[in-house]
Amino acid sequence: MFTRIVSFLPSATEILYLLECQDLLYGVTHQCNFPSEARNKPQVIKSVFDSESMTSLQIEEKIQELTKLQNDIFIINYDMLKKIQPDLIISQGLCDVCSPHNKEMDKVIQFLDDKPDTLVLDPHTVDDIVQNVIDIAKKVGKETEGLEIKTSLIRKIENIATASKDKKPRVICLEWLDPFYICGHWVPQMVEMSGGINGISKTGERSHKIELSQITQFDPDILILLPCGFNLDRVSREYGSLQRNQDWNSLRAVQNDMVFAVDALSYFSRPSPRIITGIDILAKIINPDSFANLVVPINSYSRLNKESD
Repeated sequence: MFTRIVSFLPSATEILYLLECQDLLYGVTHQCNFPSEARNKPQVIKSVFDSESMTSLQIEEKIQELTKLQNDIFIINYDMLKKIQPDLIISQGLCDVCSPHNKEMDKVIQFLDDKPDTLVLDPHTVDDIVQNVIDIAKKVGKETEGLEIKTSLIRKIENIATASKDKKPRVICLEWLDPFYICGHWVPQMVEMSGGINGISKTGERSHKIELSQITQFDPDILILLPCGFNLDRVSREYGSLQRNQDWNSLRAVQNDMVFAVDALSYFSRPSPRIITGIDILAKIINPDSFANLVVPINSYSRLNKESD
């Protein structure tokens, strides 16, 4: 059994805490902030820039600049890793921008004399996310507990997916606002489970850049804004620039005050078990009458009025 684990993936950190294996966790990234206790773990990787103080466009331009120059997006603390000497590193193959990727893990393995085992998670659907619980549980000798968590998560998913729904609205979920990116991976599946008709993207596909004209052509009944890694307040602040765009204001969802911000950081961006709460949130937005009695976390979503500042 592994006893000194380093997690390059916030969702893996969450799962280790869920399995009550936090004592095995010796290193995390700057993004590992849930549960709050994870902030106290040694941070072995951080970003080269402070995205908290930047707009969507500034972040996009910075990433494009670093990519063009083939510069690193993340800084590795090799001295700390040498002291930890991990026997397992958990990383991800999903996105080389959102979290440390295989590239960072390969650098660490080349550096360490005692080569650790590795687990690379690459979830693209809700089902993959649930399966990741088992993948990690097997590595830490908690397969029974992992199966119990998986069963509980599947039950919650089925409660939403199989419930009777009175509407089938057309929905677009945006993962970035400047420029526009359409949500891919597990988000289209979450929309469909909640009773919506997902627009433009498909389950399992990568998120990708789109034009406003594509949104206009689909003209959704509901627009949901969930910029990757943003909390609810930050999404709401970013909305101000869109409100000055006449083409945006002409959209049916905007005209009908059916634009919503969600806490993307907590319930949508990361492939963790909290994605299941994200499905609940979408159900409340997409079919509020059908799910009137469904309880979701406070400040997990809000309606954005077209005339608000």
